[in-house]
Amino acid sequence: QVQLVVSGGGLVQAGGSLRLSCAASGILINSLGMGWFRQAPGKQRELVATISSGATSNTGYSDSVKGRFTISRDNAKNTVYLQMDNLKPEDTAVYYCNTNPRPLVQFWGQGTQVTVSS
Repeated sequence: QVQLVVSGGGLVQAGGSLRLSCAASGILINSLGMGWFRQAPGKQRELVATISSGATSNTGYSDSVKGRFTISRDNAKNTVYLQMDNLKPEDTAVYYCNTNPRPLVQFWGQGTQVTVSS
């Protein structure tokens, strides 16, 4: 079964850290560009971090998370991570991973809730 399973969310105080995981099965993430997305209540889903395919693994970040979030990939574990530091209440959202730049409908899943208290 081809799927992405997201985990690692939770409740954290402002200034804290969380690490999200996106474990892939049925596909090799090293061959794909990947992205972390988030959707806050009443807002559109936004792309917050990207990592390119292959050996270059170029990364990119939205202005809202640049300097605080780090995307990485462990090819041996076929997993993409999002390290989130210095979290702010405005980071509260459901977080998803998907292929990038062309997200696939079947990968959206339920995501993982991140709640940052002030």
